[in-house]
Amino acid sequence: MSMPTGTTTSETGLDAALLARVTAAVRTAGDLLRKRHTPHARGVELDEIVAEIHANDDAVLDVLRGPLMAARPGARWAEDELEGGALPPGEWWIVDPAEGNINHVHGMSDWAVTATLVRDNHPVLTVVHLPLTGDFYTAVTGCGATLNGAPLRVSAKTDLAAALVGTGQARPGEDEHTFHRIGASVTRMLVHGLVVRVSVPATLQLIHVAAGRMDAFWQFSDVRSGLVAGALLVAEAGGTVTDTRGNPWDLAGADFLATAPGIHAEAVSVLSPIA
Repeated sequence: MSMPTGTTTSETGLDAALLARVTAAVRTAGDLLRKRHTPHARGVELDEIVAEIHANDDAVLDVLRGPLMAARPGARWAEDELEGGALPPGEWWIVDPAEGNINHVHGMSDWAVTATLVRDNHPVLTVVHLPLTGDFYTAVTGCGATLNGAPLRVSAKTDLAAALVGTGQARPGEDEHTFHRIGASVTRMLVHGLVVRVSVPATLQLIHVAAGRMDAFWQFSDVRSGLVAGALLVAEAGGTVTDTRGNPWDLAGADFLATAPGIHAEAVSVLSPIA
């Protein structure tokens, strides 16, 4: 559900005017990123690809950071989008100017702009914009999640054997142990689930979980920018968000699991043995 204009939730102190300002800022950033998109891959050598990625980030941040900081005076800015772990107390903007940047650079369509306000290591407001489709996924804690203003609801699945689930790597250059965990988890889910998707970025899979199109997503990483938006969307759409052992999740968590509630226990039983 959405809040009427000018109202404030007692739980969060967040209002519809703030959500509207964040949405407007993300829309402007998305317009710029859409103009930078090409139907073909850009760059052949690694240094060329990295340069294209940084150029996307820099261009979008130039138009996104100022409006967001002005919209929430006192909130701080998490500088490195690939960093993980807990932040100091208070409010922080966690932004990915080109979530799925590697897809954008390679001429694909799976990318977005995300802006999430985090309070004391819990996401409380988020906007995810898909510029190629014009879609906006939004959530405010305690007020539900929406797609273009229509309420989102997670899947009603109760059997993991009927579930479409997904995972992926959080960033290039993860350690070999993490890669082994990803591989082991995919194998176990291939055995116990219906179909496993392995792709990037995390947010693009988590919006599917929030919308009931997918049933679960997990990741063996704590990269903040890829998880906070989707975590709030899934939770506000009625889903369950924990770590892979079923413990409550926040930014201090080392891994992540978001599911439809009816398959959460089974998903934990499959993933928790993977050390």
